[in-house]
Amino acid sequence: MASSLTKDSVTPGTPGPEKTFFGHPRGLATLFMTEMWERFSYYGMRALLPLYLVAPGGLGLNAGTATAIYSVYLSLVYLLTMPGGWFGDRVWGPRKTVAIAGGVIMLGHLTLALPSSGTFYAGLGLVAIGSGLLKANISTMVGQLYDGPDDPRRDGGFTVFYMGINLGAFAAPLVIGTIGENVNWHLGFALAALGMGLGVIQFLLGSRHLAPHSSVVPKPLSVEEKTSTLRKAAFWAALAVVFYAIVGFSGAYTLNWILVPLTLLGVIIPVLVLTRIKRDKSLDRAEQSKMSAYIWFFVAAAVFWMIYDQGGSTLSLFADSSAENSVLGWDFPVSWYQSVNPVIIMALAPVFAMLWLALARRGKEPSTIVKFSFGLVLVGASFFLFLAPLAIADGGHKAAALWLVAIYFVQTCGELLLSPVGLSVTTKMAPVKYASQMMGVWFLAVTAGDATTGLLSIAGVDLNKTGIVAAEATLAVVAGVAIWMYRKRVKELMGDVR
Repeated sequence: MASSLTKDSVTPGTPGPEKTFFGHPRGLATLFMTEMWERFSYYGMRALLPLYLVAPGGLGLNAGTATAIYSVYLSLVYLLTMPGGWFGDRVWGPRKTVAIAGGVIMLGHLTLALPSSGTFYAGLGLVAIGSGLLKANISTMVGQLYDGPDDPRRDGGFTVFYMGINLGAFAAPLVIGTIGENVNWHLGFALAALGMGLGVIQFLLGSRHLAPHSSVVPKPLSVEEKTSTLRKAAFWAALAVVFYAIVGFSGAYTLNWILVPLTLLGVIIPVLVLTRIKRDKSLDRAEQSKMSAYIWFFVAAAVFWMIYDQGGSTLSLFADSSAENSVLGWDFPVSWYQSVNPVIIMALAPVFAMLWLALARRGKEPSTIVKFSFGLVLVGASFFLFLAPLAIADGGHKAAALWLVAIYFVQTCGELLLSPVGLSVTTKMAPVKYASQMMGVWFLAVTAGDATTGLLSIAGVDLNKTGIVAAEATLAVVAGVAIWMYRKRVKELMGDVR
């Protein structure tokens, strides 16, 4: 499949084989297809997950528990990117880590495909572990294809790679969602495994086109470090086994014994990581100042993702129970709503990029802080918009599908303002000592936001209630306005970063 997308080089002096992938190194085709199939499996399963959890033919859980499980799963995926990056750097190297991760993800989806509720949560855990391992390392390999950060093709390569993410995310709900909802839930999960399997096969076949140093372990563990790491891992694993064995044999075990610790970790670990970096006395005054500014962005991003990621849980469950999921009399599966975001991103991302360039030429491009604040305001506005279909449903009527499409549209515009800016500002403001870890820190903002949603659901908060939705919307708008009002102070803390 990758070879059909390659063409002759149009860039004189392009290193590597004669054939390239849209003018980029041939290895980009391998990574593009791997990420596309991985996102196909990930977003396909994710579109089915909350619906399966509440369905009478699924696990038959209530909406609150389903939202908690969904949120904990998402928070784990992003939390595990940090140990995933560690494995790539210290144990297996990026290439081996991605290959193993793909196998773990496929095994997880196959476990979900088994018609047994007893293995379902194990399958979710395997997918989360594999996703954390893969997500942290595949982007590293994209960067390794180029001749350093100054290679003029580098940004374009990541743009092509980003399209692979959205192609997979767009197609997944249409294929996996349709089969899962209309034919059989477990067959849908099996299709996700098939997608990941195709990704692994083409990755292994195309790995010869990757950069040679992608298979090198950058900072291998010493014998002493390996021994210490294994000893600590064995200790904590044994402690967990003993603890849950006691809880289980006592008859007190419920699902919350797993959900509560995981959600608390999703909130506590980001705080501990930021605190450790901020209190590092080896950082100079400029780096300390930038970290103080970065905390503003981090907290704001956590609020953003707390609302944004409910597009796959709160909004999806509302659509399942209270929306008229049809257009011109043609009914469609609820999971199809999850294709709205990627198709809007593919349509609007070039528009936003051209807009920033046009404004920059005139010296009027908004600053990072302003873009961030507007992103927060938009995600808050999306939940204020959500109040309309909630009111319609409270009146005993089904809300039109276009209400939900409008909500996803506003959220995606907010994402295009905040997410790329957040990635960029993370790399720019990272202290030299933590340069390789800061991208994992950025993903912890997603972890914190999703874990907060999980804690609310576990506490019995109905996230589809008008008052709660209005409160979340207000929180996001207030956070956006606060960043805008204090933009001068934040800008001072950022130093030379703009």
